[in-house]
Amino acid sequence: MSSDDCVQRLCEINSKEIQEPSKRNYWNDLIWKKIIVLLYVHIIFIYTLTSVHTFKMNTIFLASVMYILSGLGVTAGAHRLWSHRSYKAKLPLRIFLAIVNCMAWQVPIYDWCRDHRTHHKCSETDGDPHNARRGLFFSHIGCHLVKKHPDVIKNGKKLSLDDLKEDPVVMWQRRYFIPMALILCFVIPTLIPYYMWEETLWNSYCACVARYCVLLNAAFSVNSFAHLLGSRPYDVSINPRENKIVAFFAMGEGFHNYHHAFPQDYSTSEFGISKLNPTTLFIDMMAFVGLAYRRNKISQQMIGARKRRTGE
Repeated sequence: MSSDDCVQRLCEINSKEIQEPSKRNYWNDLIWKKIIVLLYVHIIFIYTLTSVHTFKMNTIFLASVMYILSGLGVTAGAHRLWSHRSYKAKLPLRIFLAIVNCMAWQVPIYDWCRDHRTHHKCSETDGDPHNARRGLFFSHIGCHLVKKHPDVIKNGKKLSLDDLKEDPVVMWQRRYFIPMALILCFVIPTLIPYYMWEETLWNSYCACVARYCVLLNAAFSVNSFAHLLGSRPYDVSINPRENKIVAFFAMGEGFHNYHHAFPQDYSTSEFGISKLNPTTLFIDMMAFVGLAYRRNKISQQMIGARKRRTGE
């Protein structure tokens, strides 16, 4: 083979290698059902903002109460109780949290915990379900619109989820999640204003969807804005931040630098209920009436030592 033939052959090989990535059809990664649903939800939310003056105050109040209840199903339930086992709850409280978790309609507790534990194990790598290094849009909502990275699935399978499998409340909720979520998240909240104080059916429905939209974005913000904006007083080597705005909307979940430094703390914050942490207040109230116990709390000595060693 002549030198010219060798050069031509190398050019063909290099050309194929360069073109190979472009052959991947990224459209196949999109989950169109979720794209359509989330787009619809946000359109209804925008419409609701423009017409909220036509809503009765009772309807707005109900949506606010539903926001708090469904939020607790995620924060006090799926996150602090089942994902991190940062406190223990008796059966009536576990059933209550499983039910109000359905009102948030994200995914069943079992799946939520698996993904969240994977997030902590592989934070901001390809194994992280909402890898913040892939950009703000991806970590906020894009990760829910595309198929999971293979590393997410691989690392999720390595986790021990025996504690969740052995919890009958978690498995019961997973088994009946879709009908329960449909009824508790949309049907009942829509019918209550319509029948109880004669709100229009359309306004009742829009208030319900708007509440759902805000709660979704509050949860998404923990994995996006709280990984981008804020301080890092506990550990500068990790990207999660302390973000008070996220903490306000996410019911205390925005103190993310602390949470990643001390994930076993039931309060997810150094300051507990004194700063934007209604979820901690709820857990403390449940402990007061005997439904919650063994609340893990990091000592001030450990917090101070961590700040001096790795904080800003």
